[in-house]
Amino acid sequence: MNCYCGSLKSYNNCCEIAHKNLAEVETAEQLMRSRYSAFVLADGDYLMQSHHSSTRPIKEKKEIVKWSKSVRWLKLEVLETFKGTQNDTEGTVTFNAYFYENGKVEIIHEKSAFVKQNNHWTYLGLSK
Repeated sequence: MNCYCGSLKSYNNCCEIAHKNLAEVETAEQLMRSRYSAFVLADGDYLMQSHHSSTRPIKEKKEIVKWSKSVRWLKLEVLETFKGTQNDTEGTVTFNAYFYENGKVEIIHEKSAFVKQNNHWTYLGLSK
């Protein structure tokens, strides 16, 4: 089975590597893809761990997991990546995440900001 993030790799050769060890994530796009897969799997622990400490929504973890389980995730489209390579300390990824909720397809369109914290990529929040 292909990974939830839309890569042509299997889950265990793609996002599962990140889910088992955040330090294995090499780029901002890899982190964004692994976070999408974590939403599909309702993996609240990974979503919190991969979120920058200054913006981490710890109090909302249960609600995030509950919502993630309540929708049917359809697909991820990566539209643009700026910086975010192994050698960068920051980057942005613009994407569309499609899901099915309340009888219709919804889209999360986001330009996300990522920064390195403690030498690994973290999700900071919406890019300005």
